[in-house]
Amino acid sequence: MRLKVICLVITVLSGLSACSTTEKSPARPPAVQNQPQTQVPEVLNAQGLLNKARSKKGASRIQLLYSARENAIKEQNWPVLEQACLALEKNETVDYVQNKLYIALARTEQNNYSTALNILKTLNERLSLSEHQAWHQYLMGRIYASQGMPKKALTYYFKAADISFNDKVEVASLNDEIWQALQQLSSYALERFDKGSVIQRGWIKLAKYQQIYIGSGIQLHQALNNWQRRFVNHPATYILPKKVQNTVSLAPYEANKIAVLLPQSGNSKRLGSALKNGFLAAVDHSDLNEVIFIDEQLSVEDIERQLSTQTFDFIIGPLLKDNIEKVAVSSVIQSTPTLHLNNSDSPAYAQQQYFFALNPEHEVDQAMVHFLSQQYQKPMLLAPDTLSGLRLVNHFNQEWQKYSLIEPEVGLYTDSKDMAKVVANLLEVDASKSRIKAVKSLFRKEVESETRSRMDIDVIYILGDAIETRLLKPYLDVNVSTFAKRIPLYASSRSYSKRMDLTDKGDLEGLYFTEQPWMLNKSIDKFNLRAQYDALWPEQADIEQRLFAMAFDAVQLIPELKQLAKVPGKTFSGLTGHLSVKDGNVVERRLEWAQYQKKQIKLVQLNEQKPTPLFMQNHNRFQESLRD
Repeated sequence: MRLKVICLVITVLSGLSACSTTEKSPARPPAVQNQPQTQVPEVLNAQGLLNKARSKKGASRIQLLYSARENAIKEQNWPVLEQACLALEKNETVDYVQNKLYIALARTEQNNYSTALNILKTLNERLSLSEHQAWHQYLMGRIYASQGMPKKALTYYFKAADISFNDKVEVASLNDEIWQALQQLSSYALERFDKGSVIQRGWIKLAKYQQIYIGSGIQLHQALNNWQRRFVNHPATYILPKKVQNTVSLAPYEANKIAVLLPQSGNSKRLGSALKNGFLAAVDHSDLNEVIFIDEQLSVEDIERQLSTQTFDFIIGPLLKDNIEKVAVSSVIQSTPTLHLNNSDSPAYAQQQYFFALNPEHEVDQAMVHFLSQQYQKPMLLAPDTLSGLRLVNHFNQEWQKYSLIEPEVGLYTDSKDMAKVVANLLEVDASKSRIKAVKSLFRKEVESETRSRMDIDVIYILGDAIETRLLKPYLDVNVSTFAKRIPLYASSRSYSKRMDLTDKGDLEGLYFTEQPWMLNKSIDKFNLRAQYDALWPEQADIEQRLFAMAFDAVQLIPELKQLAKVPGKTFSGLTGHLSVKDGNVVERRLEWAQYQKKQIKLVQLNEQKPTPLFMQNHNRFQESLRD
């Protein structure tokens, strides 16, 4: 996580810290009799001071370690800060609490949140000074904020802010961190925080004004004047010009003429046609005056030549990832706001370059969050043994391990014949059948028996396509023991086919899945788009329907992008889902949940509460035990 200047840490936590000193080299005899020599002091950075301290003993060593510690903070050299503090710990005269806070700071900055949290937990009973209390609460908030838990972070930040204000303790970066966390809250969450101290209520009111008056300069100015009269000397006053006005007065992109790069030749031409239909539909419902379509399969020189013939307000595309990398060198694209229709593997792009992909990882994350919210312990994943199947399984596993010690069960199948065997093996039905056979062999009379499946699997997630899901569901139904509680079944949008669903829903009763609002006929259909689409293209494949919705959303997003990127809590409800812009200007989607009920598809609301990372769970239990 980024850190703004923390030089003030020294002043905040100083008091008991030794003064920095610089050792001088021994004087040398003059080269010429009676000629004065200027002695140059030895100037060392934090690493140099630490290295020198290791060769010293006693007071000289301790003094050098203090200097290394303070220089490391100025230089933001967190590994050296940690090493200097650990070395100072061996000396009993060092202030224990202050030094531990320094170590926690260093580990937080190195993303070693687990050990930082453990250190802070050990200090709970030893925080006698207000400086220590403020920094302890601030660092706790930083750790929760790093895990995408702004509401929990703010409970600590506000405590630190109250101590800071009441006891005149300066905590570097606290105000910036509070403001960043507030921007990630919905209006409902802000309402729930609108209580407590004057400091807390002042922050909340300011965040509300940001949401209410975003893009409205005059009304914002009036609201801020009223806020300043009400909250005199509030710490947020000092960040108003920098943080609020620049964010809230964001002028949206005004696009009258845009260029669209999409595949108009080669193997992806069909995908380009589906996109083009979506763009043309969106233009009919926008303020755009002109749209120019350019084949993204052309050379960079040809693309740039066409882009240079006119002045465009905005560019959309390309669709193919390789073509995004190809056109990245174009000076026209670099200087023009652009919404690429895929992700990029290159991290370095201009600030006004955005990325919008129908990324399946987004819905895998969404499903995982729901599983954790439901306190499922042992998920089973079923996926095709392909590159895309393995990629999604690995993504789920990596994310799951941040929140649970129990590893998911994974079944990879190669074809339809392999499915039954994979399911039976994973549920250990074959082992049950073997035991039944062994028992029957001991008796001459008929023995009544029934196979049992394993009992620890509590949720199943299918990552196959629509055909595979329809084959897997019956296997799962017959292999789960009648003695066991029915295991909930979930699937991704790959499992759903609008065309197939018209004639064959199969035996999918009870299956939950994520899908675009557009595919479920639950879109912002004020334009009556679905009826028009079905009349014009009744036979289009699912991928073409999804790309149509993507292109429509891409145009609708143009005036929203700046604010979505700067206000993390802001979302846009589109045909492809609820859209937001995250780090790296990447558009993320949250899809709708639906379920098969009596051969009908019903929209459902499922719990998606942000899970607590594994390393924080013990800490939360410890805090609850203190309250009890």
